[in-house]
Amino acid sequence: MSDDFIDADGFRANVGIVVTNTDGKLLWTRRVGQGGWQFPQGGIRPQESAIDAMYRELHEEVGLEPADVSLLASTREWCRYTLPERYQRKNSKPLCIGQKQRWFMLRLDSSEERIRFDRAERPEFDHWEWVDFVTPVQQVIYFKRDVYAQVLDEFRGYVEATA
Repeated sequence: MSDDFIDADGFRANVGIVVTNTDGKLLWTRRVGQGGWQFPQGGIRPQESAIDAMYRELHEEVGLEPADVSLLASTREWCRYTLPERYQRKNSKPLCIGQKQRWFMLRLDSSEERIRFDRAERPEFDHWEWVDFVTPVQQVIYFKRDVYAQVLDEFRGYVEATA
């Protein structure tokens, strides 16, 4: 049985994480072996709350603990994107056609030296950098751009307040 929760419409429940620093820059991570960049994200397990999934994924993907960050905001609604057909899990039951995500905005309060990729058995990222507010929407894979634009628009005030 999969750890993923896929709803009746075929969307996998997921969290996305935007981490900002005190200069208003965003934590941008590069996927291992793919060269693509994105914000940390990951699935919500059955019986797991979105916030618990966010803290679990934060630790697994970038090595940060709850004490390393402050929670600034979360999206008001689920953000959805449909995967291009070649990325859809055609053989999974139930069929997964995309993701619905609850996004969280965090501020890094500890040293950036706490960011590390060796907390998971198979790391998803191999490099990170701080980027300006517009870079993620320009660089993320095309089918996630609308969600990234929506999320960053909703979080804009929090990023500006940290700078």
